[in-house]
Amino acid sequence: MPAATLISSHYWEWRDYRIHYVRAGTPTPKWPPLLCVHGFGASTDHWRKNIEQLSETYEVWALDLLGFGRSQKADTAYSGDLWRDQLHDFIQEMICRPAVLLGNSLGGYASLCTAAQRSQSAAGVILLNSAGPFTSTEPEPPKRPVREAIGKLTRNVLLQPVPSYLLFQYVRRKSIIRKTLAKVYVDQSAITDRLIDEIYRPSCDPGAATVFRSVFQTRQGAKVDELLQQLDRPLMLLWGEGDPWMNARARSAQFRQYYSQLTEHFLNAGHCPHDEVPEQVNALVDGWVQEFCVPVAC
Repeated sequence: MPAATLISSHYWEWRDYRIHYVRAGTPTPKWPPLLCVHGFGASTDHWRKNIEQLSETYEVWALDLLGFGRSQKADTAYSGDLWRDQLHDFIQEMICRPAVLLGNSLGGYASLCTAAQRSQSAAGVILLNSAGPFTSTEPEPPKRPVREAIGKLTRNVLLQPVPSYLLFQYVRRKSIIRKTLAKVYVDQSAITDRLIDEIYRPSCDPGAATVFRSVFQTRQGAKVDELLQQLDRPLMLLWGEGDPWMNARARSAQFRQYYSQLTEHFLNAGHCPHDEVPEQVNALVDGWVQEFCVPVAC
């Protein structure tokens, strides 16, 4: 069996929580290690196609954020700050030298938080259709009392255990997962039964419904523009232009406004380009890391 396919699975105790991570490849002083961070509802499984190829050259790690994947589904307050500290502590305790963080969607926001606010853990950061709000520069729209009241009522209802549990039971159905992926993947052939199962399985864990409800209680963290102004590490953006959840070109312009020295590429893919067009993503990651990221000792 080729060494690149040997992905070992482990657990790490963090703040009395059980955190799952995987590791592949061999440490090398020539290049920094890579740490892959999944998006909302995904896990280390979502990086399988990338880990297999990139570990031929790099030491590659991926972990499940607290509340996701095979990590513990803790009843706690989730936030970008929490996941930032998880990533920082993992790099410091387990990887033991600064890593290039690759983050998709929610994992992109957590990776940017880490690189910007815990820079001693980052050799660089690669964001793939990264989530996170920018500070609004638009004038506030006129208040609409009825709409605001309905929105507030809806949020309050979803904070209640029974309604949020029923919604969770609905959205975690395999048929609904498939329909959601069909909207955010350009290449429908990438939506396999294996992918559906990888997203469905963590939803069966004890506490998964509680984590889902906590999404509506997550306090807002630093804005992306604030983080970019703190960032002093190399940055690459990879955009799936077919993503219906975000306007890649518009967000690209926002990123460039606050961090003009970045590198970026636009791909014919949806919200998860690393899984949809892995060969393209892996080649871009490899070339960028070797050009811009030098290994740094802890």
